[in-house]
Amino acid sequence: MHQPTELEPRDLAELPIFPLPSAALFPGAALPLHVFEPRYRELVREVMGGRKIMAVARLKPGFELDYEGRPPVFDVCGVGLIINHAQRTDGRFDITLRGLSRARIIEELPPERAFRRVRAARILDTPCDQALIAAWQRKLTSLWERLAPHLPEQVRDLKALTRGANDAGAYADRLAAAMVADPEASQELLTEPDPAERFRLLTGRIQELVDALSPHKAENDAKLN
Repeated sequence: MHQPTELEPRDLAELPIFPLPSAALFPGAALPLHVFEPRYRELVREVMGGRKIMAVARLKPGFELDYEGRPPVFDVCGVGLIINHAQRTDGRFDITLRGLSRARIIEELPPERAFRRVRAARILDTPCDQALIAAWQRKLTSLWERLAPHLPEQVRDLKALTRGANDAGAYADRLAAAMVADPEASQELLTEPDPAERFRLLTGRIQELVDALSPHKAENDAKLN
């Protein structure tokens, strides 16, 4: 089956969601997932029989009290396409999603299936000031040169991390997916439709990482003297 590259209205009219406590799916990024609960195995089977589109929605804090039910999720989620899947002999799945778009959950549909489905609307990036974007990008690139030597080898190359990003929003999303692990920060970046603001938030995160290296550098320099 031909893989879709764009969402259609029917995709968002009855969108299956995979609620997770900490994962975020950004447009253009890949997200590997291990699916073991029976209700979400059913979700994957259903999705694989159609256009292979599903969403990842973050559970709101306190979900543990009703995890087996349908605890609240944040209304902004990431919609993606299953680009790889493998089913294990015991029925579990290993899948990889590629993010297609942000979406806002409008309403949750009646619980007719074991997994959850929602009606959603696509969120598009807002117009942004290109001069402001360029200024944030220069700042971020400068900070990255200081941070990169301290990162794992697979994420040192900024150009490789952002390869395929054809605009400012996509660039910021690639970087957010690779560098932001904190669930609250990831949700904030996923919710933000302004690419310039995403750049500002990301630059702040990178600045924090660079600043955190400074005490260690000073300590090492003192040992050498």
